[in-house]
Amino acid sequence: MKFDSVIIGGGLAGMACGIRLSEAGQRCAIISQGQSAIHFSSGSFDLLGHMPDGEQVLDPLEGIARLADMAPTHPYSVIGTENCARLAGEVPALLRSAGIEVVGDCHRNHFRITPMGKVKPTWLTIDGYLTSESDDRLPFKTACIVNVEGFLDFYPEFIAEEFAKHGVECRFETINMPDLEQIRRNPSEMRSANIARVFDHEANLETLAEKLRRLAPNNDVLILPAIIGINRSDSFAYLRSRVGHPLHLLPTLPPSIPGIQAQQALQHRFRALGGEYFLGDSVISANVENNRVKEIFTANHGNIPLQADNFVLATGSFFSKGLVATPDRIVEPVFGADTISSPNRAEWYTLRFFDRHNYQAFGVATDNSLRVLKNGSAFENLYCAGAGLAGFHPIQDGCGAGVSLLSALHVADLIHNSSKQ
Repeated sequence: MKFDSVIIGGGLAGMACGIRLSEAGQRCAIISQGQSAIHFSSGSFDLLGHMPDGEQVLDPLEGIARLADMAPTHPYSVIGTENCARLAGEVPALLRSAGIEVVGDCHRNHFRITPMGKVKPTWLTIDGYLTSESDDRLPFKTACIVNVEGFLDFYPEFIAEEFAKHGVECRFETINMPDLEQIRRNPSEMRSANIARVFDHEANLETLAEKLRRLAPNNDVLILPAIIGINRSDSFAYLRSRVGHPLHLLPTLPPSIPGIQAQQALQHRFRALGGEYFLGDSVISANVENNRVKEIFTANHGNIPLQADNFVLATGSFFSKGLVATPDRIVEPVFGADTISSPNRAEWYTLRFFDRHNYQAFGVATDNSLRVLKNGSAFENLYCAGAGLAGFHPIQDGCGAGVSLLSALHVADLIHNSSKQ
């Protein structure tokens, strides 16, 4: 099978790169093992929340400009300040083209609310999820936090404790209905995805709206866990219209409904553009000649190679096995690419869980065009995008989604521009 570009990895970076290339007229394929880190998304996309020294960032683009001196190996520094600014401005349109409505501005962070009720700086948030423009106050004074009876992945008491620090008074309510009783019989089935499927049925959604309308008086806002709309993109908008009162969602512990929604929407957009999406497949070998990848072989396609002019490595980091840690080194398992890490395992991490661990910045070595290196030489047509890149701390710096999106679009533009020459 012959393609213009083949992308290995179906997470946020792989999907964004595939959509961008398909929009440019390329015939693309994505090879995805299955679940990726986007399934654990909070409903927000971070660009840059903190500098490497811990300073909170208000203007992400201004912070990215400062990274050039502070962290020259950061993917943003490699991509370049001007490119980052341009690409960040284009991301909302890409997401909206897939049906993912977002709010936010790359020139000013707003603040998302975590599953525990804390505020964290972020760039874009899916419409309907609770946000604030300030980290020291919330845009309401009273809230009714509504949970589903028996749902254990949502913590109203912890949320209320955090809200109280901002002067917000909370009350708690639980809801139930016959179809929820069916899944409650097995506690292990009482998860957000299963509950969301119950509310995909309009009759259940209408019942929920009726229950919420009764709770609306004397509360500035109603807050629900993210248990709405796993298969129906219009579920929450419909619920809001039926309730007729300020209503917001808060993310829960994984599995993440906003993450699953985003993955499904991006996948649908990619396929609608003509892309081939090979789910449940993995690359097992590659044919390389003169630093150029000619073809790859996958587990499901056996002896049938996938050939392309360009390839993108978007397999992620340790979570999705894009990087593998052995006792003494970090390995990129698909191409055996060079990696950036510490040779001393004792330096990979500290004994404090929430510290800034060195291993989080390990990744695939690339040149300034994000082409993958092996034995110090760059592949001519193999690029790296997303969490597998080296030089950044996605959690502490609040830049994981931003690096995935911006590096994916940058690589797609490099490939598209090279194909025109």
